[in-house]
Amino acid sequence: MSAEPAESTFQEDQPGVEQEVTQRKGKQGKYRRDKPWDTDDIDHWKVEEFKPEYNPAPFTEESSFATLFPKYRENYLREVWSHVTRALEKVGIACVLDLVEGSMTVKTTRKTWDPYMILKARDLIKLLARSVPLPQALKILEDGIACDIVKIGNIVRNKERFVKRRQRLLGPNGSTLKAMELLTQCYIMVQGNTVSCMGPYKGLKEVRRIIIDCMNNIHPIYHIKELMIKRELAKDPKLAEESWDRFLPHFKKKNTKPQKKKVSKKDKKDYTPFPPAQTPSKIDLQLESGEYFMKPKEKEARALEKKKEEQKENSLKRQAERELAYVPPVEDTPKKKKKKAEE
Repeated sequence: MSAEPAESTFQEDQPGVEQEVTQRKGKQGKYRRDKPWDTDDIDHWKVEEFKPEYNPAPFTEESSFATLFPKYRENYLREVWSHVTRALEKVGIACVLDLVEGSMTVKTTRKTWDPYMILKARDLIKLLARSVPLPQALKILEDGIACDIVKIGNIVRNKERFVKRRQRLLGPNGSTLKAMELLTQCYIMVQGNTVSCMGPYKGLKEVRRIIIDCMNNIHPIYHIKELMIKRELAKDPKLAEESWDRFLPHFKKKNTKPQKKKVSKKDKKDYTPFPPAQTPSKIDLQLESGEYFMKPKEKEARALEKKKEEQKENSLKRQAERELAYVPPVEDTPKKKKKKAEE
């Protein structure tokens, strides 16, 4: 069948509507039509508030999510669970804390009107299990705020290197982490082998890039500098439709090889089939000196005498070092110039 009859029927179904079909090359623009209602003043990224009137009927199926939490979070979760229950009841979500299994569960009820709220509640219990404090974790229920948990434990194999690079994310006194939070408008929590982030979608994308690059040995200060420049450029309306590549810094990666330590070659000893001579034991040394056959009192007297001799030698050395300070330095006597013989 050809495409001509289908096009004619489409035009017959809608008589009175003038369709301007622009001929475009290729298959890409075959079924595209103009959208007069889609103007430039519409904000496509704006999240509209979902009200209970939009969904008056209850859900036909129950959705639930569960997550485990570590043992050290049990006391804290038990204290704040009443606040969690109260916050989730407002949006029609039920929650259960199981201390025996060490798990948290959230599920929809007949009062739930927002279908996306169960996913927000799932993120809430995830953040609580990752040591995020409750006042901060409850912000995930707001529109426009999402969370991202970045796993960093399997990027670096060496444990010491992993700890050093994770410390770079924090910086001295947490200054690097604070700068990242201010520039991306996100909350960042470094805990164990994961990094929990909360904030707008655009900021989360930047934070994930910084964290993964940091674990791949790219310092966060480079990204922080780039974000600061971008924030200043965004204030200028003239640069809104221009490329910012000429303003952004381009850092070159230097492949510097570590200097190898010089290993001193040891002289090879002549090979002998006989084992080395056995070192004499303490009893053997006492037998040679005759100390083995002495009485305890004689041994004590001998040890005391030996100690006094060592003290005497040390005192003589110290006295000689003190006397060196009173030895006058050798003065250079000026040489007398010989008078030239008068001719």
